[in-house]
Amino acid sequence: MAVRLRLRIKVRERVTEEVALLNSGFEAPTPQLLIPISTAKALELWPPTGESKELIVDTAGGPLRVWFYPRIALVKVITSDAESREVLTDLLVSPLADEPLISDMLAEELEIVVESFGRGLWRFRSEAPGKLRPSERR
Repeated sequence: MAVRLRLRIKVRERVTEEVALLNSGFEAPTPQLLIPISTAKALELWPPTGESKELIVDTAGGPLRVWFYPRIALVKVITSDAESREVLTDLLVSPLADEPLISDMLAEELEIVVESFGRGLWRFRSEAPGKLRPSERR
């Protein structure tokens, strides 16, 4: 099991909803969301625009080429009965990703508390510890 959350991602007038994996190993200095090319296309960020910068980032699997869009998206978590606040987020577009990945700093800004990675349980920081939310299905 893993912790997956439904996100609403907005870039200018383009909006998409995606189920994203919360990756505790995705350490970033700012709120960041790594997205696949399919999501970038939905947001009209693929092929890469002049707003992006091509980077090589270190990952557990080795170096990865991405296109970095700083502070371009407003991201929030959507559930059946609540929403997080919107967070201004950097986007990284990866040709290898098959689902969006939430960085540690984005999870922090979205006020996500993971109660169990193994069982996929989480809650918003403002909710009582007993309020457990299940992961979204991929």
